[in-house]
Amino acid sequence: MKLMKRYPGCFVCGDKNPIGLNVPFYVKDNQVVAEYTAGRHFEGYKDVLHGGILSALLDEVMIRAVLALDIYCVTSEITVKFRKMVKTGAKLSLKGRLVEDKGRILTAKGKITNQNDQVVAEGEATFVRVRGEMEKQLTQELE
Repeated sequence: MKLMKRYPGCFVCGDKNPIGLNVPFYVKDNQVVAEYTAGRHFEGYKDVLHGGILSALLDEVMIRAVLALDIYCVTSEITVKFRKMVKTGAKLSLKGRLVEDKGRILTAKGKITNQNDQVVAEGEATFVRVRGEMEKQLTQELE
């Protein structure tokens, strides 16, 4: 597995964001993987992880599947399906992969499973490739 570079201030992957999730992402077998343990400070209902956190995790694992190919992009659309409730304190596994590259438009899929290998959330996202100054900015921010 190869550790991916981070955007230090990113809410999901940033290691210098004091209120972020600090999730490291890895490239493994043509997909991106990560693990995250749901903290209680991100609960929605009592002892239940907020769906917005699951959505953020899916967005990140899917965009990283594109970034792993050195394609810089931004999220255009995301669809999330919640399959099972996630208790705070649960260890989650994330997987994302690119499924289509149409040049400027890319599509990725992602899923999050619990410690019993049950899918708790899955998603699909559309990304728009960036070029020029925006691409330069995104590549400079990586650490």
